[in-house]
Amino acid sequence: MDWGESTRRSFLKQFGAAGAMALAAAHAEGMGLPGGQAATASESAADQKQDATRAQRMEWWHQARFGMFIHWGLYSVIGQHEWVKEQEGVPIPQYEILARHFKPKPNAARDWARLARRAGQKYMVMTTKHHEGFCNFDTRLTDYNAVKQGPGRDLVREYVEAARAEGLRVGFYYSLMDWHHPDGAICKTDEAARRRFVDYTHGLIRELLTNYGKIDILWYDVSWPLTPEGWESEKMNEMVFELQPEIIVNNRNGLPGDFSTPEQHIEAAAVGRAWESCMTLNNSWGFNRADDAWKTPQVIVDNLATCARGGGNYLLNIGPMPDGSVPPASVEVLEAVGRWMDTNGSTIYGTDRGQLVPNASCNYTRKGNTLYVHVHGWPGHTPAAEWLDFYKPEVVVAIGGLKAKALSAKILKTGQKVEFTQDEFSFRLTGMPMEAPDTPATVIAVECDSEPTIDHSAERPLWPRYKVGISI
Repeated sequence: MDWGESTRRSFLKQFGAAGAMALAAAHAEGMGLPGGQAATASESAADQKQDATRAQRMEWWHQARFGMFIHWGLYSVIGQHEWVKEQEGVPIPQYEILARHFKPKPNAARDWARLARRAGQKYMVMTTKHHEGFCNFDTRLTDYNAVKQGPGRDLVREYVEAARAEGLRVGFYYSLMDWHHPDGAICKTDEAARRRFVDYTHGLIRELLTNYGKIDILWYDVSWPLTPEGWESEKMNEMVFELQPEIIVNNRNGLPGDFSTPEQHIEAAAVGRAWESCMTLNNSWGFNRADDAWKTPQVIVDNLATCARGGGNYLLNIGPMPDGSVPPASVEVLEAVGRWMDTNGSTIYGTDRGQLVPNASCNYTRKGNTLYVHVHGWPGHTPAAEWLDFYKPEVVVAIGGLKAKALSAKILKTGQKVEFTQDEFSFRLTGMPMEAPDTPATVIAVECDSEPTIDHSAERPLWPRYKVGISI
């Protein structure tokens, strides 16, 4: 993953026209095109072969909705984000020294997996090899790996075992771009180098999908500097599915794959296309000791609801410290999210894509005909009216533009039945407590007689204005 769009641009500018082409490809891989969809004229032959089994392979993934991303490597030792080698121009021989000083504590991944389970996450995706080229796994193809360097053991195997022990699905991140391999850049213009580098890449992927049992996700990243044809991506995916028939793959090797990957933003793909937003907890993918811009539990919960509302998943990143410990702030945020998920997970897991436009204080998800109203701005009452003798304070959550008849409503946290009124323009939940029953969002489940849709903007021109003019 990248430190940011500016980082990607800065890096690619060094390579002139090739960089411009790569930047265009990078945008197609999730940073510019709608839904992060790859810019391909048509489905590849490999992707067509996957169509027949896609629904079955991805059933668990659509149910899961929430996963943990882990960025961990030599860059963690420096603690200045995962792009430090390129941003600071660190020479390869100097950067290689980090491999001898990368000595994480045993089985750090157990803490990650337990944290993921407590947070309500259902799957994990770990960096097996990032752009720096260091392999966190045992491989016969390079000595630049965790077994033969500082760790002295297979970190990917520890991760796989930890995830399985907590009942979580297992995903592998793999960066096609490689700053360390001598052919990693010249393969663009040197056919002999391309042949060597592609064989090396396919070989590493073969090892990953052969040596660790059943793997659920392969998460490619950054296909610079080659095209899908240069990477032989169709052949690559054919090998992947031959080794792991139940696996799902993303779209970042230049083929459409099974799902799209918007990065650091939420953007739903077209109906019928699976997608997953990947985001950081602060502003860095890898450990960055100076980055304290942590997202709040409220932001995470709202992002979760937004992804689920659009039929997508949310892959939320942690950047472990050099010894593998998770930064305390990350733990605090994820545990708060987990406490909320203990009560409200049913409003996220297995939800259906909905035509539900949020407002300033509410987000929405749905499951069948059940509408879940996520109130993150609890309304309270109007203090200015307390001086009126006849005023009775009351908490009301009002929704304009609900197109379905409500049958019943209750607060999920307490089970309290909620009274409501409804007309063709407004749905009003009434008589609720002055203080929010839950944090960071209170969810009200509303049973409807049909699929609920909400679009207050579409309804506004129809609202009675009682002789008051308005321009819309």
